[in-house]
Amino acid sequence: MLEVNEYARVLQALYNKSLILEDPSDFHPVLSFWYFDAMAHLDYSISVLAFNADSPRNLMSREYLKHRTDQGKDEPMGVFPKFMIWLEANHPEDYEKFPLFIQKIYSSTDPASYRSFRIILNPDERRPVPPETLQIMIDEMFERSYISALYKNSSVAAKLDEFTRSCR
Repeated sequence: MLEVNEYARVLQALYNKSLILEDPSDFHPVLSFWYFDAMAHLDYSISVLAFNADSPRNLMSREYLKHRTDQGKDEPMGVFPKFMIWLEANHPEDYEKFPLFIQKIYSSTDPASYRSFRIILNPDERRPVPPETLQIMIDEMFERSYISALYKNSSVAAKLDEFTRSCR
């Protein structure tokens, strides 16, 4: 690793977070998949800035994310991007529970996306995402309202199930 930089400190902040007071086994399976997918992209986005892009850690993460990308295309996981667009249009109060970067990634009108597995908020911006912005993303991933929305008995999970049934 190169000398400790501001991104390494942000990565450490991510690794200091915990779901110890939660029961991820009780998360809705589709919401859980996409939660950990967003977490993996966030981890990778920070790691590429904290370490050499071709470090073993980043090489392994890229391989893992390739696999997750393929999994995300299959049913029932593949319904999530369409669900987010539907949720935004029909249930903004539940849509707002999602972290802002996830809202942007799955918005039909926002240019943000995952590119080369990294979170890119503005494709025209040449500078990396600032460490402060990445720290906000981390904090939003662990906000109580968002974590609560991931459980099988949440209103978001019920709406996801309803949406999935309507897509058949």
